[in-house]
Amino acid sequence: MQGAERNHLTAEEAQAALDELRKQIDALDLQILELLNRRALVAAQIGDVKKAASLPVYEPKREEEVFRNVTSNNGGPLSESAVRRLFERIIDEMRLLQRERLRKEQER
Repeated sequence: MQGAERNHLTAEEAQAALDELRKQIDALDLQILELLNRRALVAAQIGDVKKAASLPVYEPKREEEVFRNVTSNNGGPLSESAVRRLFERIIDEMRLLQRERLRKEQER
């Protein structure tokens, strides 16, 4: 739907458009979830390697590389700062996953 058309929708047309767009969001959310879980599996493997090599979980230089990678490849409409904030949160959760796995292994 283009700009001018959006201004002249009936309530029923608006609801139908919203329903369709929300279906797209729901499908995209499931794809994002799948990708996040795939990323978490790789992060867990990284944690295992770090543990075997006695390396720290937190690597600020690597995190900056990730931020540079995603922000320099961002085509929008998200701003660079929005992308960075999203990936800061993703990385925080991946780091937490590594630490929890390490703690559980140490408790054994």
